[in-house]
Amino acid sequence: MVNTKPQKTKIQQLERHVVLVAPEIHWNTGNIGRTCVATGAYLHLVKPLGFSLDNKHLKRAGLDYWQHVKLQVWDDFESLHASLALQPQEVAIFSKTGAHSFWSLPSRLRLFLVFGSETQGLPENIRLMYPDASYHIPITKDIRSLNLSTAVGIALYESLRSKDSFHSW
Repeated sequence: MVNTKPQKTKIQQLERHVVLVAPEIHWNTGNIGRTCVATGAYLHLVKPLGFSLDNKHLKRAGLDYWQHVKLQVWDDFESLHASLALQPQEVAIFSKTGAHSFWSLPSRLRLFLVFGSETQGLPENIRLMYPDASYHIPITKDIRSLNLSTAVGIALYESLRSKDSFHSW
């Protein structure tokens, strides 16, 4: 008898959570939502948001995938932290001054990748919550920072790099 039940792969057991704290630019969030759908990641938006979730540009950036985004909106980071019972070893916060390179991200089944707003970065209180979990993506001094959606894509795919492939095409 042939087993027709789909086999679970390691990637299906992984939980990746992208957390955007006070995102300001709708098309960045739309692009990030699309990347989350592509990887099976959850998207968490922490208020205040610099746009409406009904914004047509946000949905356009997410194309016809926006309705598939596993989205949660939070009033504040503390609510997210308490409700999802974040453990320090499950959190990677991103800043251009992060202590560790993104290439050394922890390999965890559940991992929260936390990013600040496009103009302000992460608030100090969040940086202080995870002093040993700050990461950076190397850049030259020729630019101030990477685009938020680019940084999220780099970090999210790096967090999945050593896992079984989930490519479906």
